[in-house]
Amino acid sequence: MELGVYTFAELSPDPITGEELAPAERLQNLIEEIELADRVGLDVFGVGEHHRPDFAVSSPAIVLAAAAERTKTIRLTSAVTVLSSDDPVRVYQDFATLDLLSGGRAEIMVGRGSFIESFPLFGYDLEDYDELFIEKLLLLLNVRESERVTWHGRHRAPMENVGVYPRSFQERIPIWVAVGGNPESAIRAGTLGLPMALAIIGGMPERFAPFVKLHRQAAVRAGHDPPPPLSINSHGYIADDPQQAIEESFPAVSATMNRIGKERGWTPMTRADYEQSATLRGSDFVGAPKQIVEKILFQWDIFHHDRVLLQFSVGSIPHERIMRSIELFGTDVAPVVREEIARREAERPTSPSAS
Repeated sequence: MELGVYTFAELSPDPITGEELAPAERLQNLIEEIELADRVGLDVFGVGEHHRPDFAVSSPAIVLAAAAERTKTIRLTSAVTVLSSDDPVRVYQDFATLDLLSGGRAEIMVGRGSFIESFPLFGYDLEDYDELFIEKLLLLLNVRESERVTWHGRHRAPMENVGVYPRSFQERIPIWVAVGGNPESAIRAGTLGLPMALAIIGGMPERFAPFVKLHRQAAVRAGHDPPPPLSINSHGYIADDPQQAIEESFPAVSATMNRIGKERGWTPMTRADYEQSATLRGSDFVGAPKQIVEKILFQWDIFHHDRVLLQFSVGSIPHERIMRSIELFGTDVAPVVREEIARREAERPTSPSAS
């Protein structure tokens, strides 16, 4: 089991103090968070791409490259790269460069993105939303596989035996597909033999088991057996005490979720909603280390997944508190989870390849 953190580098005002960090300070804090995650033995750190004033990162590869020079072993991934509005050739080059700088620790997590600002910003039509992603994903895979590329598509100029450089340090940079709840996306990722990062940020985790089954079955049908890895990506916050975790995180999480919810027509989040989401069968990993361990193991019994990524910075939570969450995740949660899952894996009679 790999354990890690992802962030969107929130820039919204602190809901209690009203303090708003400058982008430069938030990015410096982010590098410190990645350094700490590496130091306490976490496996992965992900940085998301946004093109809005309330988030600090529009180019994850640049931030991750800065972190590469100050870390040793942690894997560095986007979370996500909005591939539909980007150039797959440039995405590959950016992450191949990151891979060279980090000695082979780069990954790419691609998705359609949770916001749409990048489409008009880079001149794309939202009517092509799905087609853009599929075509560009196939081109990215082509570039990863071949130094020289011949390509013809609808949304990009053709390529005729063109070399793409630099090549990555790893033979093949891992490419994950982020899925929020679209069955076709799960099936496509499985058919292509690509790992899936399943976002669970609301509802009971059991409801997402069918997506995992679709992904694994599609992979096996396409000849990818064992099927590619699965990550569960969720919101979370860890403190020394369960009630402290709720008290410290709720104001920031509710402010952010309700701000975004106004744009999308969601029902406002209440304190009762948040406390329910922090229970064993809720979606959020909020609590003391003991509760987080129990929840990861509970979900592992459902999904038998390979990775957990938690977003601690949902809203503007003070930097020192995010650092404490990362520290507890690495020192008090990760060793217990790894040991217990290794024990359970040893006792399992068969692989869940298509179950």
